[in-house]
Amino acid sequence: MTFVVTEPCIQCKYTDCVAVCPMDCFMEGPNFLVINPDECIDCSVCVAECPVGAIVGDREIKPEQAHYLELNRTLSKHPDWRRITVRKEPLADHERWATVTDKLSLLER
Repeated sequence: MTFVVTEPCIQCKYTDCVAVCPMDCFMEGPNFLVINPDECIDCSVCVAECPVGAIVGDREIKPEQAHYLELNRTLSKHPDWRRITVRKEPLADHERWATVTDKLSLLER
């Protein structure tokens, strides 16, 4: 099993999760984080740190969010996405975006 960052992270990009990850397997894009599934050790420590519930296990992911597993895999290998290991401030409008759904079209690669 691996953990997956899903849609609630888009436009929010809270980074509390990266500070507790023992494997440093989070990668950062302009407005989203992903987990490298090949590096995740399934410890689940990051799950409780996400204030918007964006991180889920690959076996618990909702069917309508299942494409995020492959998206995490692909973007974690993207040359412009960098490893993130320390907490940063969330995006400027994070509070406004925290409860918005259907944000995939806003994902910046």
